[in-house]
Amino acid sequence: MTCLAIRSGGAAALAEWKAAFAPLMPELEVLGWADACAAPERVDFVLAWEPEGAMLRRMTGLKAIVSSGAGVDHITRDPLWPRHVPLYRMGDAELGPQMSDYVLWASLCCLRRAWTWRNARQAHEWLAFPGNRLAGDTTVGIMGLGNLGREVAMRLVGAGFRVAGWARSRHEVPGVACHAGEGGFAPFLASVDILVCLLPSTPETRGILGAGTFAALRRGACVVNAGRGSHLVEDDLVAALDAGLLDGAVLDVFMREPLPPENPLWAHPNIIITPHAAAEASRPAKAEHAVRVIRAVLRGEEAPLRYRPERGY
Repeated sequence: MTCLAIRSGGAAALAEWKAAFAPLMPELEVLGWADACAAPERVDFVLAWEPEGAMLRRMTGLKAIVSSGAGVDHITRDPLWPRHVPLYRMGDAELGPQMSDYVLWASLCCLRRAWTWRNARQAHEWLAFPGNRLAGDTTVGIMGLGNLGREVAMRLVGAGFRVAGWARSRHEVPGVACHAGEGGFAPFLASVDILVCLLPSTPETRGILGAGTFAALRRGACVVNAGRGSHLVEDDLVAALDAGLLDGAVLDVFMREPLPPENPLWAHPNIIITPHAAAEASRPAKAEHAVRVIRAVLRGEEAPLRYRPERGY
């Protein structure tokens, strides 16, 4: 019997995981992490968030690892993770619509400067109406044009925004002004009123939301980070907001999570914080994707969303 070990959601979630996998692959044995660690030689596949690399190495029959989140840096940053074992990102039909909803909401918050209403409410102040900017007069720039970025971009186009996109390689997305590579980065930034980061975490993207990027945007632009916490240089963001280079920010991901209470981002009047909630697939949806990966690997076929070290994602 094929054996899947799960480290996601803790012991309390195991019954739900088993219920999700049972109709999809009845022949699959699903183990909680504690049982898998007690008999690592039995494990064929792993579905996990932040698994211990040393334990993965003890699973000598391991055929593939599936991340329970869209990113894999929580696995690859462990120097002991077994690099010879194929690693797959999470992906399903729920992530795209959820992220599209989040980015559209965040872009509208930036369009209407929603933080000013929040601050006025807290102060019991009735603000004078400053006039509204239209979506059609506002360019949202998407950093990252993979499957998720493309879906987000199309949703914003449908909502009436002007949309630009940037990625390492050339993409074509209907209705989107696409830029590529190092040479395309500056022209992309110069066109943007709202910058949205959906990039993967790689050495090249670490700190990409920093002083140089902020200075290259249109003055008074806004920033939305729903990619990775490692993309953002927090001190640079606060400095750019305080200097008036940026008008506001909506942040969903952070270097330390939960975000510590003493972090100055909490108190900044022009920042909206969400608790890493932009997009999270349900357990049944994650199980469906994991089963697709498992069946493909067992058949000797290439499974979707495999991590490629040379790309960093």
